[in-house]
Amino acid sequence: MSALAAPIGAPRPATELAAEVAAIERRTAEYAERARAANTRRAYRADWAHFAAWCATYGAEPLPADPRLVARYLVAHAGALRVVTLQRRLSAIQYVHRHAGLDFDARQRDLREVWRGIRRTHGTASRGKAPTVTEELRALVATCDPTRLLGVRDRALLLLGFAGCLRRSELVGLDVADVARHADGLVLALGRSKTDQEGAGAEKGVPHGVRAETCPVRALEQWLAASGVREGPLFRAVSRHGHVGAARLSDRAVARVVKHAVAAARTRALAAGNVALAATFDPARYAGHSLRAGFITSAAAAGVSTLDIMRHSLHTREETLRKYVRHATVFRQNAAARVGL
Repeated sequence: MSALAAPIGAPRPATELAAEVAAIERRTAEYAERARAANTRRAYRADWAHFAAWCATYGAEPLPADPRLVARYLVAHAGALRVVTLQRRLSAIQYVHRHAGLDFDARQRDLREVWRGIRRTHGTASRGKAPTVTEELRALVATCDPTRLLGVRDRALLLLGFAGCLRRSELVGLDVADVARHADGLVLALGRSKTDQEGAGAEKGVPHGVRAETCPVRALEQWLAASGVREGPLFRAVSRHGHVGAARLSDRAVARVVKHAVAAARTRALAAGNVALAATFDPARYAGHSLRAGFITSAAAAGVSTLDIMRHSLHTREETLRKYVRHATVFRQNAAARVGL
C-alpha cells in the first residue's frame, strides 16, 4: 500500500519519514538561500572567503566569530576599502552566522564603537559610477557598427537599457515574449527585480525615439530581424563570426558592453583632437548601472518630476532617487547664481 493509500493515522516507516524530513530540510535551506538576490549571495560568498582567509592568517576561528575579532578585521582594512564595502563584509559575516544557526552580536560594545569610528573617519558617501546622460549615450551608440551583428546587438542593448531605465538583471532577464509591440512603442513585462523580489511583476512603456539613430524601438527591431531570435532570451552572446548563442547574456556582460562603447568613444574623441571630451570617456568610470543612472539624471535635468521618474524607474523610495536629482540640478535654481557675483 502506498503512503497516499495508507489509512489516516497509520504509522509510516521510519526510513520514509527520515527521507521526507531530509527533503524538507534541503528545501528549507534552499528557500532561505533564495531570500537574497543572486548578486547579493555571490558578493556575500566572496566577502566571507576574504574574512575567513584573514582569520586563517592569524590562526583565528571565523565561525563562530568573536565580535572583537571582527572589529580588528574592519580596522585592518579601514581606509584601504570603502566604508560601503566594509558594511557589506559585516553584513556577510552576520548572514553566514545566521545561516549556520549561530548567534553573532553586531551590537557588542567594542565592535559597535569601532564601526562608528570608521564611519566617522572615512565617511559613508558612495562613489557611484558615472551616469551616461543623453548626450554621452548618443556618442556611445555612434560607436556601434551597424554592419556587424555585434554592433546591432550592442546598440539595441544600450538604448533599451537607457530608455527603459532598466537594471542590468532586468535588461538581460528579458525574453522575446516579454516585449509587446504597441502603437506608441514597446511594453516590457518585467519579472523579478531588485525591488520586486517576490516576482509580482511590472510593466514599462518604452516610446519611440525622436531620432532614428537613437530610437530604442527601431534598434530592438533591427536586432531581432538581424539575429533571427524569435523566442527565449532577448539578448545573447554573439561570436566574432556573427554566430548568435542560445544562452542569455549575464548581467556582467552589460558592463562590458558599456565599457567597450566608452573606450571606443574615447578613441574617436582623441582622433578628433577633443582631449577634454576624451577625458570624460574613461571606461573605469562607467559600468552597467551607468545606463539606468544616466536616464534618471537626464530626466531630472530635463525637469521631469520625481514622481514621474519613480513611476518609470520603479523606485520605491524617493531618498534613493535624490542623489541623481541633486547631481542633475546642481546649477538649476542655484542660490549662488543670484547674489550678483
